[in-house]
Amino acid sequence: MLMRCAWQQTGRCIRPSTRGAIRLSWAGTVMTETLEGILAARQASAEEIVDVDEPVIKLVIFSLGERDFAFPGEAVGEVLPGTEPVYFVPGMPPAVEGVMNVRGDIESVIRLHNLLQLNDPGDITRHSAILLAKGKKMHSGLRIDRLLDVVDIPASQIQPPPESLPEHLHQYVTGLLQFKQHAIAVLDLDSVFSAWQGESG
Repeated sequence: MLMRCAWQQTGRCIRPSTRGAIRLSWAGTVMTETLEGILAARQASAEEIVDVDEPVIKLVIFSLGERDFAFPGEAVGEVLPGTEPVYFVPGMPPAVEGVMNVRGDIESVIRLHNLLQLNDPGDITRHSAILLAKGKKMHSGLRIDRLLDVVDIPASQIQPPPESLPEHLHQYVTGLLQFKQHAIAVLDLDSVFSAWQGESG
């Protein structure tokens, strides 16, 4: 059971709203059939039990390259349009797209494709967005290719990562979710930031 979160345009950024719901659609297979099969089998074997006291988790679901991922909602402060101006800064690591001005605060903008070993299309389209994410020791804007949805889901729907998960993703992925017949990898923001800082020297 998914409890959807609607979106409301508020000025420059997009924030969750409690009114109504809108359906976001997308195309393409984003995870291997192996992962999707594992998640489908787990859900098919589980009993459908509704527990009104079960904790729910908010997830921000997005695409990078040809795969879909999610960050916990508390890690994402805002979602900005991908067309916001980003200014190149000489001497920055290759993964840093540049910096942007967010209401007077300067935020870096990072592309995570190389870190997650994904194809980086390079182009910024009307579907792209920037997540303003904050971890325990670092905060930054994160370029995503497309925002797919923001959902509140029961915690029990997030399954442990299977052994068949690609090796390079093990350090970042905390769980998998079956969402609209696709496998979504839930990422730990602090692990992503730590690995990025290590690669950047």
